[in-house]
Amino acid sequence: MIPRKIENSLREALDEYPVVTIFGPRQSGKTTLAKSCCPGFGYVNLEEQEESELAAADPKAFFLRHPAPVVIDEIQRVPSLVSQIQVAVDADRARCGRFVLTGSHQTALAEAVDESLAGRTAILELLPLSLDELGEGKRAATDELLFRGFMPELHAARKNPSRYYRNYLRTYVERDVRRLVNVRDLILFERFVALLAGRIGQTVNFSSLAGETGVSSATVSSWLSVLEASFLVYRLKPWFSNVSKRFVKSPKIYFAETGLAAHLLGIRTPAQLATHPLRGALFENMCVMDVRKRFLNAGEDAPLSFLRTEKGFEIDLLIHEASGIRPVEIKSAMTFNRNLVRNLEAFAREEPAASSPVLLYDGSPIPSFGNRNVSVLNFRDWT
Repeated sequence: MIPRKIENSLREALDEYPVVTIFGPRQSGKTTLAKSCCPGFGYVNLEEQEESELAAADPKAFFLRHPAPVVIDEIQRVPSLVSQIQVAVDADRARCGRFVLTGSHQTALAEAVDESLAGRTAILELLPLSLDELGEGKRAATDELLFRGFMPELHAARKNPSRYYRNYLRTYVERDVRRLVNVRDLILFERFVALLAGRIGQTVNFSSLAGETGVSSATVSSWLSVLEASFLVYRLKPWFSNVSKRFVKSPKIYFAETGLAAHLLGIRTPAQLATHPLRGALFENMCVMDVRKRFLNAGEDAPLSFLRTEKGFEIDLLIHEASGIRPVEIKSAMTFNRNLVRNLEAFAREEPAASSPVLLYDGSPIPSFGNRNVSVLNFRDWT
């Protein structure tokens, strides 16, 4: 097992709450994490039909079979079970570390958790591996990192990425999409997901996506919500510093897993990435998600946004910290030049809350550049 940075957050939560709920995409390592941190717990997977049917029909019998402490995997298959967990928790509120729930679909489960377990559960979100969790593996060639991605199984078992992501996508569409939304044409849905991969780091344009997919804007919006609810995509929200300026107000789209995005773009070898027109977008996606993982692994919300004006001025990522707003530019270049930090310097001059600007790129680090003290860092080394 690859050690996960979120382990400390999980153990702390188990000491403080009777229930811990772990959200995240399929195969991101939720089950392995829960089992490794809870060696004395029982385990049940609600993907097993017999168990899900028992949980839905006779929850009392289900808990006699699986008494606390217990890990309940894929709890979204029987969200009604959450109310029974509430009853058990309320009978002994002082006892912590009784239930660990995992789920790969947020909509039904989040609603059930909000209604029944408010104040009773800690909520963690586990994404695929971070760069730090790869250890020395993060020193692999950049194109190899982008192509292989960060799914734990791919690194632990050294599986073929193309075969892995093909099966991952097929399983997701055939098993999960059918449960979440009434998609009549699954091939059309897959086309939509592939088109979305071609828009990494771009703002969402529902009309454009609808026109290319051949469905309505309302359908596109619904499908995007499904992808977000199942943790396959992430919407990075815009930030507005001054209402008198003309800012882009649509979110940007990123994939939780760059390896899946590369597969959707038809990339089948790392060598193809060298000249691919979306290599820079995939690089940006990797860095944005790695920053997000850092916050989530610490058990914190990720206070992230971006800035873009209608005149084209942009900061790729803004991190909202207690000390101010940290602007981050992300470039896939290996050679430094001053143009790479031009927007960072402009933001630092104009925004009073700006603090500690950072350039993430693929070259050698420069601890402090220019009169705005921009930290120029190789993306592998920012901790």
